[in-house]
Amino acid sequence: MEKFFKLKEHKTTIKTELLAGLTTFMTMAYILIVNPLMLKDAGMDFGAVFTATALSSAIATLVMAFLANLPFALAPGMGLNAFFVYAVVITMGYSWEMALAAVFIEGIIFIVLTLFNIREAIVNSIPANVKKAISVGIGLFIAFIGLQNAGIVVDGATLVTMGDITKGAPLVAILGLVITALLLTFKVRGALLIGIGITTVIGIPFGVTTWGGGSFLPPSIAPTFMKFDFTKVFTLDMLIIIFTFLFVDMFDTVGTLIGCATKANILNKDGSIPKCKEALFADAVGTTVGAILGTSTVTTYVESSAGVAEGGRTGLTSLTVAVLFLASLFLSPLFIAIPAAATAPCLILVGLFMITPVKDIDFDQPTEALPAFLTILFMVTTYSIANGILFGALSWVLLKLFTGKAKQISVTMIIISVLFLLKLIIG
Repeated sequence: MEKFFKLKEHKTTIKTELLAGLTTFMTMAYILIVNPLMLKDAGMDFGAVFTATALSSAIATLVMAFLANLPFALAPGMGLNAFFVYAVVITMGYSWEMALAAVFIEGIIFIVLTLFNIREAIVNSIPANVKKAISVGIGLFIAFIGLQNAGIVVDGATLVTMGDITKGAPLVAILGLVITALLLTFKVRGALLIGIGITTVIGIPFGVTTWGGGSFLPPSIAPTFMKFDFTKVFTLDMLIIIFTFLFVDMFDTVGTLIGCATKANILNKDGSIPKCKEALFADAVGTTVGAILGTSTVTTYVESSAGVAEGGRTGLTSLTVAVLFLASLFLSPLFIAIPAAATAPCLILVGLFMITPVKDIDFDQPTEALPAFLTILFMVTTYSIANGILFGALSWVLLKLFTGKAKQISVTMIIISVLFLLKLIIG
């Protein structure tokens, strides 16, 4: 492990990496249930999607571990699965088999783009201050997700409002937040993971943590395996669907990689991500394999920052996550029992860890400060990493262009800006 993952070089240990991987997995294990429940609304078999979710997550994360040696985990993306179900299938009226075909084509396109270094060029072209802002935005974004998962923040007349924090899941999450914060204050090793465990136990008398039972055997994948419908490939709708999958997946992944790599302090001196091409390849392979198995787009997970916060620095962290995804095929009732209120404190505190690059953003220069601010603002308020990058990068290009600093704009950034404008036009 030392030789392969270069643990000493990354100033980490086997124990730290295993703990980081377990923490990352615990914060994203919800996808094992949420994704099948969501795709079930499209008419897909719940059990088959559960197996497809676990397998595709494990395979993609293994590629990340062994090719990129980075501590990032992958799974079917939230938001992308919602577009799959509620836009493509329910609103547009297409079959889930056609939607899977679109995801498969997207994955193939991503593999080609990655092999020709196009996606890596996009990552490296993002301005330095926008990269720092992406980390900050992701921090606030993931904390916001935690607040929502716990029911501390809910829908309201002003779009969002505070939930009833005096009972149930919100109260359990708040108690867990206090306990986990104390563990961190006293520098207890594995504070985030211990916090999840303690909060899960606290949830029992409140009725938040429950045992749902169920089989420990993995469901058959036959109902969704290789179920593609390519009859609508050459239609305008299919083109728009594929473009949307491509856009959201690409810039969600770019944002997550930049944000987590910045927090892990593993960026190269020029600001690029080490083994970026390999990391993006893992994402592309995950999407392609996921479509074959029967699930929506697989992407790098922002919850990886939880493992990074626990000290994860190498592929051993992601290898641990992959092994746990495989184990989950036989332990699903255990993972179902962990409530969202138990992982919410971890996400909120990880948000705190992620915003530290804000102090390094150049707020003295308006052409740098405003794009950074818009990146953070739109990432949280539109509930999208991709939208944050879109408005941050577009504003950066426009400000440089109209202030006589066009020479700072690379050709890649010009192309990206055109794509962003196209995305805004088609919706």
